[in-house]
Amino acid sequence: QVQLVESGGGLVQAGGSLRLSCAVSGRIFSYYTMGWFRQAPGKEREFVAAFRWSAGSPYYADSVAGRFAISKDSSKNTMYLQMNSLKFEDTAVYYCAASRTLAPPPKYDSWGQGTQVTVSS
Repeated sequence: QVQLVESGGGLVQAGGSLRLSCAVSGRIFSYYTMGWFRQAPGKEREFVAAFRWSAGSPYYADSVAGRFAISKDSSKNTMYLQMNSLKFEDTAVYYCAASRTLAPPPKYDSWGQGTQVTVSS
């Protein structure tokens, strides 16, 4: 397993942008799937975005497609989530996660502690 630490959350006005980071300790194999999830108060955790570390095409939840972008810096073992055109309903704790499964669907077994994103309307 790997260890994940998120950062970059904060308070932003609606329409603004934030970039979250996920620093990964340990070796990331090419077949790992790395993802972002979020959990709003009183709601279940939901998928946001993910991609194969080896350069697979990213995929997004419909609610964030076109506004959020997932990326990585392999030299830094870090994954990012660029969030643009933020909406009030994007307010949540955001988590990064890693899946070691080779075949889909991914089963995430490493999680970060989360970072709070609050969007003011």
